[in-house]
Amino acid sequence: GPCTECSCSSGKEADKDPRHTKKKENGDQLCVPKIFFGTRTHKQITQISRELKRTAYSCVPMTILSSRDYTCIHPVVSNSSNRNEMCVELLEGKHGKSCSYYHGVHKLTEHHTLQPVYQAWDIEDLVSLGRKLRACPYFAARELMVGADIVFCPYNYLLDPQIRDSMDINLKDQVVILDEAHNIEDCARESVSYGVTESQLRAAREELDVMVNNSIRQEHHEPLRAVCCSLI
Repeated sequence: GPCTECSCSSGKEADKDPRHTKKKENGDQLCVPKIFFGTRTHKQITQISRELKRTAYSCVPMTILSSRDYTCIHPVVSNSSNRNEMCVELLEGKHGKSCSYYHGVHKLTEHHTLQPVYQAWDIEDLVSLGRKLRACPYFAARELMVGADIVFCPYNYLLDPQIRDSMDINLKDQVVILDEAHNIEDCARESVSYGVTESQLRAAREELDVMVNNSIRQEHHEPLRAVCCSLI
């Protein structure tokens, strides 16, 4: 039957307040929590958003957080192996150039097909619309998170504190759903792991040799050099 806690039961228009707050009787404000729905892969997000379209909550404000690998449409950056660095350089205008797609984000976030009165969408819909409007899907998805009731994202966006910080994700008092949660252990392990090559270790040792030989913070650099040597 119809629920009693949201606008769908009365047919009223959804709350447009981006802070998602409503006043309690004593005058304090009660925050309505967001739902963060974490999945193992981006493909699973597409499947879940498709299922959302089939429910009574198809018009709930939503967004999908994903990496630049899936959402960057800049003709140069999207074909680069280091999209994150190139994107940051463009935004900072280091070489006298900027990203016109980034400056067109508002055209995407305000488009009628991404509004709550429309149906749920997936990453392909967002990227396709971004190409049409010449607006950045990556930053549009982040801006849409402010007013979203449900946020879809891969596991590591919720588990990795560095990603949470960079994406401005605050999980305090929010609802977190983890699809196929038996994969969490592997994901948590991967988020605090990294790989290095022998050549990288040798280069690091050479730099640390210079630091130590020039008496630059020896108490920090000598132990690091020892680690590099032992690994090599």
